[in-house]
Amino acid sequence: MINILLAEDHHVVRDGLKSMLEKESNFKLVGEAANGADAMELLRKGLEVDVIIADINMPVIGGLDLTEQVKKEFTKVKIIILSALDHEKVIVKALKLGASGYLLKNSSPEELIFAIKHIYKYKQYICEEITTRFFDRMLTIPENVKTDNISDITFSSRDVEILSMIAEGFTNQEIADKLFTSKRTIENHRQQLIDRTGSRNTVSLIRYAILHGVI
Repeated sequence: MINILLAEDHHVVRDGLKSMLEKESNFKLVGEAANGADAMELLRKGLEVDVIIADINMPVIGGLDLTEQVKKEFTKVKIIILSALDHEKVIVKALKLGASGYLLKNSSPEELIFAIKHIYKYKQYICEEITTRFFDRMLTIPENVKTDNISDITFSSRDVEILSMIAEGFTNQEIADKLFTSKRTIENHRQQLIDRTGSRNTVSLIRYAILHGVI
C-alpha cells in the first residue's frame, strides 16, 4: 500500500486528484493539505507518508520550499511535483532540491498513476512531455567531445539493448532486473559505453547513440 499526501491549494484540483487516487486499490490517501506548511505539520505529527503530490504555487510554503524541508527532515518521503509550470529552470531546481518526480497538470491520469508506482519502487520520473522536450533540446546542443574514429566503434546487441533502456529512463537496478544480471554489471557496462564513445556522461552517451543511429 502506498500512503499518499496531497498538497494542493485549489479545492477542485485536489478533489479531482483525490477521486482518481481512491480508485486505485494499492493507493491510500492519508492526508490533504492546502499548502506546504500544513503538509509539514501533518508529517511532524507522525503521519505515515510514502509519497507527497505537491503543487509549486501554494500559499505560505510552496512546493519547492516544501520539497527542500521534507528532504531535510523526512528523507524517505518521496515528492512528486504536479504543476502547470514547464520552465526548464524550475524543473531542474525541483529535482536538485530532491523531488523524485515532475509532472505537468495536463499529464494523463494513467501517467500520474504510473509515476507514483515507479517512484515508490524505484527512483525518479519525469513526465513524457518534458522528457521529449529535453531530448529534443539535447540534440540541438553542440557536442564538444571529440568523436574521432567513430566508424571504428561497434556495438553488440547487448550494448544496444542497454542503451535503449537507459534512453527510456530505466535505472541500473531496473535494467539489471530485466536482464537477469547484477546492478554492478550494468554500472560497469554503462561506464564502458561512456568511455568507448568519448562521452562526458550518460546524457551525452544517449545523445551520441541517437545521433549515430545506434538506437
